[in-house]
Amino acid sequence: MNTRPATSTTLREINLRAVFDVIRAGAPISRAEVARRTGISKPTVSALLQDLLDMGLVVQTVRAELGPTYGALFFAPRPEAAYVLALDLGARRLRAVLADLAGEVRLRRDAEVAGVDAPGMVRAAAGLADELAAAAGIGRAELQYAVVGLPGVVDRRAGRVWQAANIPALDGFPVRRAFEEALELPVTAENDIHLAALGEQWRGVGRDTSDFCFLSVGTGVGAGLVLGGKLHRGFAGAAGELDLAFATEPGRGFHPDDPCAPALLLHAAGRLPAAESAGLTPERLFARARAGDPAALAVVDEEARRIAAYAVPVASVVDVELVVLGGGLGLNGDLLLDRVAGRLAGRLPYPPRVEVSALGDAAVLTGAVAVGVREALERILSRRFDAPGHRRPAVR
Repeated sequence: MNTRPATSTTLREINLRAVFDVIRAGAPISRAEVARRTGISKPTVSALLQDLLDMGLVVQTVRAELGPTYGALFFAPRPEAAYVLALDLGARRLRAVLADLAGEVRLRRDAEVAGVDAPGMVRAAAGLADELAAAAGIGRAELQYAVVGLPGVVDRRAGRVWQAANIPALDGFPVRRAFEEALELPVTAENDIHLAALGEQWRGVGRDTSDFCFLSVGTGVGAGLVLGGKLHRGFAGAAGELDLAFATEPGRGFHPDDPCAPALLLHAAGRLPAAESAGLTPERLFARARAGDPAALAVVDEEARRIAAYAVPVASVVDVELVVLGGGLGLNGDLLLDRVAGRLAGRLPYPPRVEVSALGDAAVLTGAVAVGVREALERILSRRFDAPGHRRPAVR
């Protein structure tokens, strides 16, 4: 086991993190209350608060609603101490947000990237980063970290992505190195659906659930698993690749239970008159179902069956409490929730409840921001203690 020797520096770092966590959770908060909640002596708390002030991570403030406080000072986080960049790479759209250390999105920009290859995506992302920083009025040096969500299995040890067919030249591409060089930032590359699950856990319908599955159903299908309150990536980062559990139908590219949009439209073409299926899109199909079209409703029933077929193996093996539906198709909760829940209840003795993502198309970005804030704060706090007796400049 790799352990760290207990030194005065280590203890100070632990205490600094404890104080900062209390401030983040209870701001604005007094020095005395910080000492009470952490169990750290008031003189030590005073020194640690000065450290955090010097680093630019907290500010002194007042609580006017309390009336006279007789000189008592209160402390709160300083979100603008640094910023993080979150990126969501899709086959047609590149989404980017700039967020502060409180995880609040300051700006978002989307770019159309249909047909753009992996190197082109990197260049487009660097351009969006420059655009966001300029629009926010901050220097690029104030960006501390970037998180990239992308389709495919991400090998975080090698920094490459595999099984990524939606973006040209992405399969095998060295994503981490390419983005770090282009953005001049440390980068975490992660599967987009894994990030969507983290987004739901942080600020979505998974906040109060320790075991759930985020099931994204759109142009493709993928799942993100949160088990015991933590993202489950699996040995190779391939957890949630549910398509591998189903056999492909010979000659068609899809298996009979595939709920992705191309497979659903192929099924719909066989149920609707030729004149009506020409130019059909998922949006039009669901609109017709909402209007009460019997054939379209039958296709929606079939889609619910297919989604349930994907959820059943997950629920059977890891007994999740919740299935969160996301993606372009999965967000049609008014038509799908009851249908999918009914299918699960008919097949499982302990069916999970089913809900639609609260974050819409921002689920991946929200998870990326969560990871980015955590990593940025880790870097800022660690720099204070990375060399005995040496303190780096404050973050401003």
